[in-house]
Amino acid sequence: MRPVSNPPNPWETVHAEWLGEPPEARLQVFEENSRSIIAENDSPDVGFRFSVNPYRGCWHSCSYCYARPTHQYLGFGAGTDFETKIVVKINAPRLLRRELSRRDLEGEPLVFSGVTDCYQPLEAVYSVTRRCLEICRGFRQSVGIVTKGALVRRDIDILSALAREADARVFLSIPFASDATARLLEPNVALPSQRLETLAILSSAGIPTGIALAPIIPGINDSDIPRLLARARSAGASRAFMTLLRLPAEVLPVFEQRLTSAFPDRENKVWSAIAQMRGGKKNESRFGARMGGVGPRWKAVEALFEAEKRRLGFRDDEEPSPPRTARFERPPRQRSLFD
Repeated sequence: MRPVSNPPNPWETVHAEWLGEPPEARLQVFEENSRSIIAENDSPDVGFRFSVNPYRGCWHSCSYCYARPTHQYLGFGAGTDFETKIVVKINAPRLLRRELSRRDLEGEPLVFSGVTDCYQPLEAVYSVTRRCLEICRGFRQSVGIVTKGALVRRDIDILSALAREADARVFLSIPFASDATARLLEPNVALPSQRLETLAILSSAGIPTGIALAPIIPGINDSDIPRLLARARSAGASRAFMTLLRLPAEVLPVFEQRLTSAFPDRENKVWSAIAQMRGGKKNESRFGARMGGVGPRWKAVEALFEAEKRRLGFRDDEEPSPPRTARFERPPRQRSLFD
């Protein structure tokens, strides 16, 4: 892995337009030649088996991001280092072509952004995700994407083709209805209004879409559930899922600091509600069944979510949890990512 004092200058060869907040001068970029690119997960609590993560660290700076501790494996910190020291896997497309040529994914989809966002701002310059999607199209490999990045609209051409020829689904993660609230807790992400607009653009292009209410922070955005689902349905989303806030390890102090700064008047209410849904604990290191909670308060949130989904006509299937018995044979069309 080598540091890059400045990202490649996009104006020398291509035109790149930021969607969301552009990086500032304090951003440090490191280019890495990875050994592998497809990660396999065997946890029953995670709704997918195979994933690709073109980046390590994330400029989006979401205070609640459960991936923050992974940055410590690189010798970086889980706080500001996670947000400003971004590693780009520059050989990801080449590795993906090699690995898809050599292994059978057994009919499973390949999920992008299982850890950090594949459409964070640096993607506008490096296009690693786009080139990986082009490889997937060549292999007719089904894909699933979960992102907060409005930049995903740039790749409508490839995603539309994948939706027709294999299978492609895109979930926009939009946990807050208010642009102002979102800016306080996820400062460098495209605003919710921009993400909803992106959802409509993707849907109108024939790409199956959904909304991820992730995470639900009780006392902050649990009351946003009906409004977000209604807006997403109007934008063409046909699926929805939600997850409860998780604060493992070093994520807890990062979130605590941001919450105190952003919502000092609601801080006690939020921690009380989280404890009610987490069995009396502030943080929870394990995922738990579908990353859900416990107790009557969480059951009330789940009931509200399910009732609104039924009322608005969302499909029943939610997170990616396909059967693992289907075999992948090229070139016939694969079954849906979220069957």
